[in-house]
Amino acid sequence: MRSSASKIQMAGFDSLFQSNNQPSAEQVQEIPLSELHPFKNHPFQIRDDEAMQKTAESIAQYGVLSPGIVRPRPEGGYELVSGHRRKRGSELAGKATMPVLVRELDDDEATIIMVDSNLQREKILPSEKAFAYKMKLEALKHQGKRYDQTSARGVQNLTTRELVAQDAGEKSGMAVARYIALTKLIPPFLTMVDEDKLSFSTAADYISGLTEQQQTDLITVMDRLDIIPGKNQLAKIKQYSREGSLTAAVIDAVLSEERPAPMQVTLKKDRLKQYFPSSYTPQQIEEVILSLLETWKAQQ
Repeated sequence: MRSSASKIQMAGFDSLFQSNNQPSAEQVQEIPLSELHPFKNHPFQIRDDEAMQKTAESIAQYGVLSPGIVRPRPEGGYELVSGHRRKRGSELAGKATMPVLVRELDDDEATIIMVDSNLQREKILPSEKAFAYKMKLEALKHQGKRYDQTSARGVQNLTTRELVAQDAGEKSGMAVARYIALTKLIPPFLTMVDEDKLSFSTAADYISGLTEQQQTDLITVMDRLDIIPGKNQLAKIKQYSREGSLTAAVIDAVLSEERPAPMQVTLKKDRLKQYFPSSYTPQQIEEVILSLLETWKAQQ
């Protein structure tokens, strides 16, 4: 089954973004930017980066070529379902309005369209995928629909999690589950994953199952020791957590016991003075030694 977003790309303009209960004739409306509000708990970041600058330049020259999707808010104005980047680009381009399609959508329908349309972007952070997958999975479960994805007899139908995976181009429902596990991380760990300082698999498999307090203790010890633990250390920490005996002291002991001792070589002054003039400073002696070592290394 193709995702809602893939349908959007393949459909003609007249059928763009239609749902089963929508009339076929929808008109594009120009809505003031001040009346367009972000989707609640929108999981995708809107960054003023180089790509956004190009978007703003394009909008300034050609306008918004593809209308956004919004739904009316009970308190007034409209909630953006699709088009957050286009709205920001319009702001940077000095526009006052943006073309949109106004749709009557319930929370689940709006969530599915919001997630599918944003997952088509080239660069998506692990944290963005994590919260987006979670939101879509919950929306599909709320709808309570059966997703019969195969017509062959004896072939098992897709689970809701597998459907999310297929729509997003993930290998399996398990991959989706591991991404959703990231939503249990405290912000410092989530940032480390987004910045590639901690692998996605390590965070999902070993850290996401810890309680918030245990994660806080872990990040505190990591910062103090200036260390990123390996999988063996995290496996021990996870086991202690399962046994109910994980404390900050235990974390400190685990991270310290396998920490390699720093290399340190001491050369006594009496041994060095026969090779260097008495006027040489310690810094000059160090530079000569390092230079000789570089020559020796090159000859090996």
